[in-house]
Amino acid sequence: MTTKHHPILTNRIRRVPSRFSWIDHRLVRDRHIERLTHPAAALYLFLVTVGDSNGLSWYGDDSIMARLSMYEDAFREARINLIQNGMIAWREPLYQVLNLERSEDK
Repeated sequence: MTTKHHPILTNRIRRVPSRFSWIDHRLVRDRHIERLTHPAAALYLFLVTVGDSNGLSWYGDDSIMARLSMYEDAFREARINLIQNGMIAWREPLYQVLNLERSEDK
């Protein structure tokens, strides 16, 4: 027997807008999130949210730090954490959120 699930708030069902952002469920399923510090997870969420369809963002570091209420040292460590885990690429001023690799690909 299958249980049918219904939305709690039918007037607030999430829709993917034409200028979309999304978070790949492999972030959790393939345990990528477990390798991130909290600041790195916050930075990743920000970059996924503001990135275009190719994952590109031109937000400057100062602007990102201000929006995330993050100090420069924590911000740089977060960026390094994401780069080392193969989740973003960065060449100032451009950020790119990368396709998540499967755990066995690493």
